Amino acid sequence: MASEDSAIEKKKQIRVWVDGCFDMVHFGHANAIRQAKSLGDYLLVGVHSDEEIEHHKGPPVFTSAERYKMVRAIKWVDEVVEAAPYITTVETLEKHNCDFCAHGDDITTSADGHDTYHLVKAAGKYREFKRTEGVSTTDLVGRMLLATRSHHSANVTVGDSERATFDQMATAATSRSPYTATCQFVPTTQQLKEFSTGRAPEPGEKIAFVCGAFDLFHVGHIDFLEKCYSMATYVIIGIHSDQIVNWYRGYNYPIMTMFERVLSVLACRYVSNVVIDAPFKISEQLMKHLKVDYVIHGVRTPVKPCPDGSDPYSEAKRLGLYREVDSGNDMTAYSVIERIIKNRVKFEERNKSKEQKELDRMQST
Repeated sequence: MASEDSAIEKKKQIRVWVDGCFDMVHFGHANAIRQAKSLGDYLLVGVHSDEEIEHHKGPPVFTSAERYKMVRAIKWVDEVVEAAPYITTVETLEKHNCDFCAHGDDITTSADGHDTYHLVKAAGKYREFKRTEGVSTTDLVGRMLLATRSHHSANVTVGDSERATFDQMATAATSRSPYTATCQFVPTTQQLKEFSTGRAPEPGEKIAFVCGAFDLFHVGHIDFLEKCYSMATYVIIGIHSDQIVNWYRGYNYPIMTMFERVLSVLACRYVSNVVIDAPFKISEQLMKHLKVDYVIHGVRTPVKPCPDGSDPYSEAKRLGLYREVDSGNDMTAYSVIERIIKNRVKFEERNKSKEQKELDRMQST
């Protein structure tokens, strides 16, 4: 009898709860979710409503529906709980049959400055993991508001008119919160390994190749990749370098560096593999090496000619591998930035408020 009870206990599924705003979903969010999933067997992700976020920290960039879709597309997520409360309670964990709540080691506070996890911490139902250094939603919003290329290079030249603003966002400012200050992301092979599926295509499996910037990974990308995945169950993404993206997008693009974009894409459940620093023109040799069945391009994204005026997809078309897919979604990195600029004052106030609350909390502990 004792051995049977022991076997049942071993088979018990550990259900983990993690929650957040998940606004401007980036690889930092994905890494938090990955780490939370590693603590158990089944991961529930609570996503706060627009109203809750507005009340506690300021306006979100994306709507609730957009954020729910983004989180569902992260490959470590088993279930999304919509409109989760901002203050995490034991009752919430019990309602969803979760063993404990997990969160990063940064500070999250409510509108009144209290730790949003104090109730589950007091009940002993809280686990902590390391937050991902070098990125935050506040940081990304700051990059767009400042129109600076500091996220690409530490050696930045700015004019006198920009200097005061730039200095306020500089990493070296010791008065800034370490959780939201702008800093340089340092990629490692370990991170790539953790995000990668490590899965090779099965014999006979359809393989698709898609290339692009995939900057500010958003729901438009998700809708597009989901369509690609319906055509080929092994989807390889070619990520263009910062220099190539800057060539065809112009000043200040991409907002996210190449390795930041690589990790964001790798976290998507519709992506199987990534080619880092993919060539702009797709050669026959590359397609044969990847053994692709389709080379896919979005119909809503104009095809820019190569510097010599040639079509980057000419070889794929010649071989009959070229396909076009309509995502049904008009969102682009440009439209995301337009949302930020439209509400510039609100987002600037949100960033300052978040940093101040974190500083106050650090000083009181």
